[in-house]
Amino acid sequence: MNAFAALSDDTRREIVRLVAKNGELTSTEISQSFKMSPPAISQHLKILKEAKVLHMKKDAQKRIYSLNDSGLHEVEDWLLDIRNLWNQRLDNLEKYLLKMKREKSREKK
Repeated sequence: MNAFAALSDDTRREIVRLVAKNGELTSTEISQSFKMSPPAISQHLKILKEAKVLHMKKDAQKRIYSLNDSGLHEVEDWLLDIRNLWNQRLDNLEKYLLKMKREKSREKK
């Protein structure tokens, strides 16, 4: 599963927001923030880990989650591409509007 598919779920996005806000969190700490069973949260964490959105390390019996930059870069790169495309389109629109404005001002003279 890629990062986009993993982040398509509201609960998983909220988990990522929680981890981003608080830094490293155990699966228990994450589970306590939701009104669903720990096994259900574990499934969400598994998906986020497989999508490389979260990184998990073990410390004895604890599983500690943090953000994984490599998975988030996929989303960031896509967003930058979309932003660049829109900036280019808006620049073209601006050029067109300036051209139209110049033509109208010539017609008035």
